[in-house]
Amino acid sequence: MRKWLMLATLSALTLSAAACGDGPTSNEGLVARAGDHELTVDHVVNLLVDQEALPPQEPVVKALADLWVDYTLFASEAAQDSTFHFLDLEPLIRMQLDQQMIGQYEDSVIQVDTAISETELHDTYERQAPSARLHARHILLGYPPQATQAQRDSVRAEAEALRKRAVAGEDFAALARRYSQDQGNAQKGGDLGEFGRGDLLPALENAAFALDPGQISPVVESPFGLHIVELESKIVPPFDSVRDQYRAQVKQRRYQQAESTYVAGLEAQASPKVSDGAADLARQVASEPGARLSSRARSRALVTYDGGRYTVGQLVQFMQSRSDQWRQAVGGATDEQIDDFLNGMVQRELMIGKARDAGLEPPQARVDSLVEDTRNRIKQLADEIGVLHLDRAPGEPVGQAVDRAVNEVLDGVVSGAKNVVPLGPIAFQLRQRANVAIYDSGVGGAMLRIAQVRAGRSASPAEGGDTTSAAPDTTGM
Repeated sequence: MRKWLMLATLSALTLSAAACGDGPTSNEGLVARAGDHELTVDHVVNLLVDQEALPPQEPVVKALADLWVDYTLFASEAAQDSTFHFLDLEPLIRMQLDQQMIGQYEDSVIQVDTAISETELHDTYERQAPSARLHARHILLGYPPQATQAQRDSVRAEAEALRKRAVAGEDFAALARRYSQDQGNAQKGGDLGEFGRGDLLPALENAAFALDPGQISPVVESPFGLHIVELESKIVPPFDSVRDQYRAQVKQRRYQQAESTYVAGLEAQASPKVSDGAADLARQVASEPGARLSSRARSRALVTYDGGRYTVGQLVQFMQSRSDQWRQAVGGATDEQIDDFLNGMVQRELMIGKARDAGLEPPQARVDSLVEDTRNRIKQLADEIGVLHLDRAPGEPVGQAVDRAVNEVLDGVVSGAKNVVPLGPIAFQLRQRANVAIYDSGVGGAMLRIAQVRAGRSASPAEGGDTTSAAPDTTGM
């Protein structure tokens, strides 16, 4: 089981800042480069060939190559500067502080009437059933990356056909196991488990809460694609048992509505205008948040508004702080959804400006202190991974010690003995400081070699299987 969990993590780890493609003949036999370090096909084969739970497929090999790149660069930099002062951490700290400033500013300017009578509270509860616990299943059909309208129409037609089959009486769980693209629960028949308000994507949640047990929803859309939902059960707790909790929820919702109204007013005054082609640029940034960009490209405006502009560079910085799954959702969003997202980023900038005007900017001393705390956490992260203190033999070059340390870490990861420790935004800065490449030919070569060796091992002598002729070169990197 642990290996399967590790496989899911490794396959999802797709930091796409590395340049992919085939280079000159000098790259023959290589899966990746990271500065002066090389990851060979032989090395990848050695790491994966005995791990039968990891199939020789492109996502697995590329994920391993990405992890090798990040850990190699991390170890190399730690060997030169174990304090990591080369990292520019202030932008990351600023993002956190900006959010805190927004919260402080909202508390100072947004006034909400939170008085609500017992009768009004009870009637609202009966209408909305906010404390209900639901159990449902779903089928997800995703759009291809950068799907054309024709492709989107085709996916919707397939979803509508599946819904008709479910409504006609076909087993919903069986349909989910066969067709759903939600890898997290497809094999469980699309089971979403038990959930309440706020636990799922809004589209899924709204569809489920609109159903009675046994009913199937219309096809609904989310940033991940198209969903069909079947509600299995709904349990609504008595009002008296949740009165106080629900009152707090109503107050919070009123505050959020007041906040939304206030921010919408700021947006209306600023009159933001999304630039032509901004959606495509946002998708490109989401798919390659670590790509090197010229200063001109980074300064290109995605949205202009009265008193400012939101640029590609600002979006790059924001995307680098998001999870891979989050960026994938942006990459698969519609133009309208991306326009809404970009307008939301403008709203955030407007609120930050208001907070600064109100004198809520934290002193530089606090920023410096938080930066230093973050550096210490990064040092702990390097120690946790196992690349902070290299075990070097007398006279051994640093590069060899780095290769050996990273090899030991990756061997533990693919075997399930170690957990994947993603570097997050740090990885993007590391890759900006070195020449990095992942080679499609090397990825394909490693996949083929692993498949051949495993096939040779499984063939019996009577079938002519020779398990020695296909053995990988164990020289590694």
